[in-house]
Amino acid sequence: MSRKNAFYAQSGGVTAVINASACAVIETARKYPKKIGKVYAGRNGIIGALREDLIDTSKETRSAIRGLLTTPSGAFGSCRHKLKSLEENRAEYERLIEVFKAHNIGYFFYNGGGDSADTCLKVSELSKTMGYPLQAIHIPKTIDNDLPHTDNCPGFGSVAKYVAISTKEAAMDVKSMCETSTKVFILEVMGRHAGWIAAAAGLAQENKKDAPHIILFPEITFDKKNFLKKVAATVKLNGHCVIVASEGTRYADGTFLADSGTRDAFGHAQLGGLAPTLAQMIKADLGYKFHWAVADYLQRAARHIASKTDVDQAYSVGEMAVEFALKGKNSVMPSIVRGNTKRYKWSIGEVSLNRVANKEKMLPRSFISKDGYGITKRAVEYLQPLIEGEAYPNYRKGLPRYVELKNIGVQKKLRSNFKL
Repeated sequence: MSRKNAFYAQSGGVTAVINASACAVIETARKYPKKIGKVYAGRNGIIGALREDLIDTSKETRSAIRGLLTTPSGAFGSCRHKLKSLEENRAEYERLIEVFKAHNIGYFFYNGGGDSADTCLKVSELSKTMGYPLQAIHIPKTIDNDLPHTDNCPGFGSVAKYVAISTKEAAMDVKSMCETSTKVFILEVMGRHAGWIAAAAGLAQENKKDAPHIILFPEITFDKKNFLKKVAATVKLNGHCVIVASEGTRYADGTFLADSGTRDAFGHAQLGGLAPTLAQMIKADLGYKFHWAVADYLQRAARHIASKTDVDQAYSVGEMAVEFALKGKNSVMPSIVRGNTKRYKWSIGEVSLNRVANKEKMLPRSFISKDGYGITKRAVEYLQPLIEGEAYPNYRKGLPRYVELKNIGVQKKLRSNFKL
């Protein structure tokens, strides 16, 4: 029997380090030429497989693949395409197996979050049903840090570092101007249901008077009256107030303050506009001059100040995914395991996909201060190691040198085109 090829795809929102996982998958697979043939990548994620639009990574040089380690975004393209259940749309799953058969693919590596873990699990189940041998391994990735049964998620550490740094620097600006100008600054960060990213801003606070003075979490019900009282008291004490707000901040009835009324491809509420909403509340009730900013894509694309810990972990889960597959493992995900030592140490573990798929890990209440507007010492101890270390890319003419792959397509073997 001939050696099998591998398929790798990126899914959902990309990160500053998802390409480090891609680099690891390709480099590790190349170490086993007798066991793994070529590594094909899906152009624009899983839809690349559905359309039989595959990229031949063997056409890329070693240096180009190595360059992925320091390049942000998704080198092969990602997508927000959620495969429905097997019962609702069996045709999509059968199409995947059809494409895998046509291209002799025996290893499936899916790099994404909870929805991607679900897809990976379903593909694995169907391959068994159809009698097609396939090792399906999920590679964790999400800036939201909400995957269960892993200490943290690759992608989060770098966003946490960016948010903490941005909060610290913006706060210095506001502090220097507050006597005669801006008194309130609001930074809106990502985090639909879990407040991990917002919590990371708390690392900027070295003493009680430092920013951020207020953090808004999805896990804590928003109380307008209490919030405005806190803002006023902070300005009176410090002369200014810096707020970091998670986009998932919500009222007691569960309504998002920033719900636009639309949904994305995964059925999630499209959020945005929380910062100006809060700013107008403050202006109307307290009259303070304000400025606000939305970190948006900047927070997840900032490879120039990525966390070395995050880069190392992103590479390691990609590397271990290949090792797992070669050991015959299926429907599993490499996880990050934190050591019990005082000095931060971590290793790679293993978790079954049925424990990860479509599940979310919220920020523990013990990580949030009693008043609901800050983080605790326990949170700092968890978060701090994840942002440590620098892994700067090379620079040229003052800008980072990022790679752009050739992404040469593989000739199609199936006659029929598949409509999404």
